[in-house]
Amino acid sequence: MIEKQPSCADDKEPGLLPVSEALQRIYRLVPRIQEAESVPLREALGRVLAADVASRIDVPGYTNSAMDGYAICSADLPAEGEASLTITGSAFAGRPFDGQVGQGEAVRIMTGAVMPDGADTVVIQERCEADGDMLRIDGSTAPAANVRYAGEDVRKGETILEAGELLMPAHLGMLASLGVSEVKVTRRLKVAFMSTGDELLPLDGGFREPARGEIFDSNRYSIYGMLSRLGVEVIDLGVVRDEPGLIGDAFQRAAAQADVVISSGGVSVGEADFVSDILHRMGDVAFWKLAMRPGRPLACGKLGDAVFFGLPGNPVAVMVAFYEFVQPALRTMSGVRHSQSTPPRFRVRSTSELRKSEGRTEFQRGILYTDESGETVVRSTGKQGAGRLSSMCSANCIIVIDPGRGNIQAGEYVEVQPFHGLV
Repeated sequence: MIEKQPSCADDKEPGLLPVSEALQRIYRLVPRIQEAESVPLREALGRVLAADVASRIDVPGYTNSAMDGYAICSADLPAEGEASLTITGSAFAGRPFDGQVGQGEAVRIMTGAVMPDGADTVVIQERCEADGDMLRIDGSTAPAANVRYAGEDVRKGETILEAGELLMPAHLGMLASLGVSEVKVTRRLKVAFMSTGDELLPLDGGFREPARGEIFDSNRYSIYGMLSRLGVEVIDLGVVRDEPGLIGDAFQRAAAQADVVISSGGVSVGEADFVSDILHRMGDVAFWKLAMRPGRPLACGKLGDAVFFGLPGNPVAVMVAFYEFVQPALRTMSGVRHSQSTPPRFRVRSTSELRKSEGRTEFQRGILYTDESGETVVRSTGKQGAGRLSSMCSANCIIVIDPGRGNIQAGEYVEVQPFHGLV
């Protein structure tokens, strides 16, 4: 009788590591980069702040008008009916009114202009009527309305951004508003990656028809794209043939020049799957097989001082494993706070039936959309084979199904992870 071995096709397999435990092992394994560098503000987008930033000024730096209108004393606001005021001048952003606003007076003021001395309220131009140098107002404006006070956004000395912040466009604008032209960020991670397999046909020499049994190497291009969007320094080691000596040499070269080494393919249990054996021999293994689909064979450990990820060979499994494990690891190593290193998830109704066996976490491809009632829902992209890279192209999210759940009926709630949150 044939003795059956565990495989990716099994619904349940004893000894597989749960996804949640794998993530915890990764967080314990990966070191945080300590080295920092100062870069011009425009080069800081997507980098990780290495030191807190405190403001050297108040923002706004002076009390100013929030609207176009007229600056007045609130004591002139009539309790009923109307009041007439004399317009004594104008204030523009960058050109303040130099005088004092007294009782019965008003100053024409534009958004952002310094509030004149003596004035404490701005009546917007739509709620008053000007005729020459006379202004008529009513009591519909509240005292102190439409005024932005000095320091109401940021106080001088206040810590406005903390170390570990992943800098986005709004942060650059905030730093610029504080007069910061250069920021200290953690250095870029160096990540070396490669594909393994005798069947892989590189694209380096242009197109040629694949021979029988050959396939184009797509994984390196997916991995390159995902790494590039994370802003790391990318080291492409190309395709390595299925020979233990060649793979071992490639691992040594990669570990000598990179903080992280990524391979795709060769981590299963076939006769030509050498990656996990070489990792066991050359480095330390944190885990190898996970209770997930796609991506059960996923090796993680250390090669010398470098963190190693051996991704599966199937294209979809490569991308799922990268998003779920490699990306959080790289962000953590770069110093990103935990809340920003993990992809966001939320619950929506599924409009598709989803096939699922208990025992593993499944990551299915989905399409988030708004239905006729205005509700955000998700549907499946269709067949979920790990080699169907086209399903990743049509998807805009991953549907994450916990190991304890079985088939999902249309109308049930599921957890989704949008691609736009994965950078």
